[in-house]
Amino acid sequence: MSEFRLVTDRLILRSWREADRDPFFALNRDPAVMEFLPETDRAASNDAVDRMQAAQAAHGHCFWAVERQGDGAFLGFCGPMPAREPLNEVELGWRLCRAAWGQGYASEAARASLAWCWANLATPTVMAITVPANVRSRAVMERIGMTEVEGGDFDHPHVPEGDPLRRHVLYRIARPA
Repeated sequence: MSEFRLVTDRLILRSWREADRDPFFALNRDPAVMEFLPETDRAASNDAVDRMQAAQAAHGHCFWAVERQGDGAFLGFCGPMPAREPLNEVELGWRLCRAAWGQGYASEAARASLAWCWANLATPTVMAITVPANVRSRAVMERIGMTEVEGGDFDHPHVPEGDPLRRHVLYRIARPA
């Protein structure tokens, strides 16, 4: 299977490679990056890469690896995951290393991913989720045109009861007319 590539002005969104596992694990060990996400050990980090590769092979899309064009640095991921529990809608998601924050990379990658969805998927909407306190991700959602779904807050079933990260907010955007 050929490698997926989506090129923006400054980034390359692409299929995951074996060489991405170490920098992805390093990203997942950064407390600032993981402030609003569950703790991730090496096995869970590798499992996540395996899930991305499986989703790409089965559906043609996933949270793609993101690298910077200028130097090929691995920055994290962004892309549309196929519909899955708990909401069964295409989910747009991103996670970037701290060194990539504040440069517009998340918005750039998310906009390109969203445009790819409209051009390649029949989905009428795309959603994104995060915990209420994650103002940086919520700002990206709003910058790309997503709006918070009124009454859409929910307890994520994969986060244990009592965990402060269990409550999530739901954002959504409809296919342009």
